[in-house]
Amino acid sequence: MTQEWDAGRLDSDLEGVSFDTLAVRAGQHRTPEGEHSDPLFFTSSYVFRTAADAAARFAGEVPGNVYSRYTNPTVRSFEERIAALEGAEQAVGFATGMAAITAVAMGLCSAGDHVLISQSVFGSTISLFDKYFKRFGIEVEYVPLADLKGWEAAIKPNTKLLFVESPSNPLAELVDITALAEIAHAKGTLLVVDNCFSTPALQQPLKLGADIVVHSATKFIDGQGRCMGGVVAGRAEHMKEMVGVVRTAGASLSPFNAWIFLKGLETLNLRMRAHCASAQALAEWLEQQDGIEKVHYAGLPSHPQHELAKRQMRGGFGGVVSFEVKGGKEGAWRFIDATRLISITANLGDSKTTITHPGTTSHGRLSPAEREAAGIRDSLIRVAVGLEDVGDLQADLARGLAAL
Repeated sequence: MTQEWDAGRLDSDLEGVSFDTLAVRAGQHRTPEGEHSDPLFFTSSYVFRTAADAAARFAGEVPGNVYSRYTNPTVRSFEERIAALEGAEQAVGFATGMAAITAVAMGLCSAGDHVLISQSVFGSTISLFDKYFKRFGIEVEYVPLADLKGWEAAIKPNTKLLFVESPSNPLAELVDITALAEIAHAKGTLLVVDNCFSTPALQQPLKLGADIVVHSATKFIDGQGRCMGGVVAGRAEHMKEMVGVVRTAGASLSPFNAWIFLKGLETLNLRMRAHCASAQALAEWLEQQDGIEKVHYAGLPSHPQHELAKRQMRGGFGGVVSFEVKGGKEGAWRFIDATRLISITANLGDSKTTITHPGTTSHGRLSPAEREAAGIRDSLIRVAVGLEDVGDLQADLARGLAAL
């Protein structure tokens, strides 16, 4: 028999609590079973008390679960926790980060709309807009990420949204989010920020003026390279369209993956600070090594936007370090192949450090001209710093340096 509980004390009072507490407890609504951990709901459908109850829920006239394609308690808990951490009115989960970006365009743009995208975004984002959304009559243009005057000049009367990554993948470029938001709003358009590299532990774009935040939860939110997922957060009026996309198009977040992400969020702040500390140490060390032509990391005083990063981010500068080596692609490949501890894979945000050659992996589908515009040179290597001992990582990268 189920034990009787005081329903008023099952859930935690989170009024006024800090980020770390929200990361552990926000979004949890305990069932009458009184479980302490987040429950996992494996069900495709839900039963209704009456036919009238079913009709009202399907019509959206009363709240409640309808079908797990777009209403699932575990997914909802993840969405509520992300919304709390980002300072958003609402968040909506998706099957992948790219599905989340797709939903933003599908939900907010129509044929004839104009979209401005930073030149410094993930290669698949460029492919998505260039290969697919252009087919449906959406105009797409690209602007250098940090060029505020360029953004302002490129906005047209039909510009629907501006889309940026800041810091960017893989060069850690930044844009002044507050200034860009002011430009966007003065022109009547929306600012969308891909916050994947920072996570809300390091940066909260909505509080800086952005309208919508996008994440690939596959990365640092999971934190251990286990599951795929994405999430969009922002004002309820925009998230209503995101719900409509996931309900109709079906790029649904798995409840199991949402449960994994809930567990990942509990340690997000701790992990991000560890990632940042090791990345900072490796970036400083790499900058002093022969064979390294340039290091891209916003935590370095040599980074052109270091001061902006200090104002805009908190607690660190991210867990991804990119650098250019002597010898072009051949030198980069020799460097990567000489490592023996670090994993050669294009994923990031894992507890295990990864190394990749962006020009032939994450940005390999772009044309040479597109890669050049994005600053992706053949000599570029990206390291997503994990949680191993930083001395061991340095020793492994030294093998790569020796191969040069």
